[in-house]
Amino acid sequence: MNTTTLNPEILKTKQHFEILDGLRGIAAIAIVIFHFMEMVYEFKLNFIGHGFLAVDFFFCLSGFVIAYAYDDRISKMGVMEFFKSRLIRLHPLIIFGGVLGLLAFLFDPFGGQPELYSAGKIILMFLCTIFLIPFPVIEERSFNLFGFNAPAWSLFWEYVANIFYAFILYRFNRRILVILTILSAMALCYVSYRSGNILGGWGRDSFWDGAARVSYSFLAGLLIYRSNWIIKNSLGFAGLSVLLVLAFIMPYSQWNWVMELLVVIVYFPLLVSLGAGSQLSQELRKLCVFFGKISYPLYMTHYVVIWMFLNYYTANKPGTPQLVLIIVTGTMLLLTFAYLVMVVFDIPVRTYLTNKRKKSQF
Repeated sequence: MNTTTLNPEILKTKQHFEILDGLRGIAAIAIVIFHFMEMVYEFKLNFIGHGFLAVDFFFCLSGFVIAYAYDDRISKMGVMEFFKSRLIRLHPLIIFGGVLGLLAFLFDPFGGQPELYSAGKIILMFLCTIFLIPFPVIEERSFNLFGFNAPAWSLFWEYVANIFYAFILYRFNRRILVILTILSAMALCYVSYRSGNILGGWGRDSFWDGAARVSYSFLAGLLIYRSNWIIKNSLGFAGLSVLLVLAFIMPYSQWNWVMELLVVIVYFPLLVSLGAGSQLSQELRKLCVFFGKISYPLYMTHYVVIWMFLNYYTANKPGTPQLVLIIVTGTMLLLTFAYLVMVVFDIPVRTYLTNKRKKSQF
């Protein structure tokens, strides 16, 4: 369908669930702290050792929000317009994060080994990063799918989920969706039992674990919306934030693979249902809106600092007081930087592309 025939109302962004936006921000901050901590401590000694589960929360949120935003209009707007909407929303920061990653790889003041790679290979790694083509070749970075911006792995699977939604999932009725969600839960159970955790998907050796993670959580989010499983409650943003953080600081045990499954399969969908049905106080509304807006820029720009932090830590072995100062200060600076990226780059670029699209020139 050509954009010139589209009713502008079809392309309009719907009102947000602001508490869910706020929880997305809490999850993004948690994963930044987790990434700092995992460079120093093994997971069992990391106070936020389950921070990586924030990605599964993101996937569940995404399924719910995509269903809410597009279920009633994707057939009118068409698949290509849906993809344009998603590309405008997601891809500018994928490119920006790739550029940052390239610069940090070449000019890391604390180390790194760019001289091990030819100019041609570096260019290829960069192109694969910005076009989301998995290329896990950097050994010293644990063969991440995207060596210049590790968190891009979840965006790869997000795009896969969006493609399936646009071509198939939006057409399915609730019964088929339930069956697919159950099958995906079974696949996730196998992954967690085999690995002892739900940590995979980001690297060469665990690539297909990412498919299991996104399949279940994205489908669960769709199912929550389609089934109207929205639980009215008065927990508010503060109460739900505490409940969300509890999942990230959950201690490890011999039943870790079961506990992580329960969090992803039951607990996170419950939090999404509660978040969609909770009341937001006026005092916290601005904070939720801010957290929601900054969560994606923070997620897509923070990891270049994590690599530099690892090189610094390896070379200098700072003590605990220094580590606390570095991690707290680093997180605050990354939040500030993410805000600047959002204001100076992300919002202007998306606004430009959206306006161009409306004029049928995109």
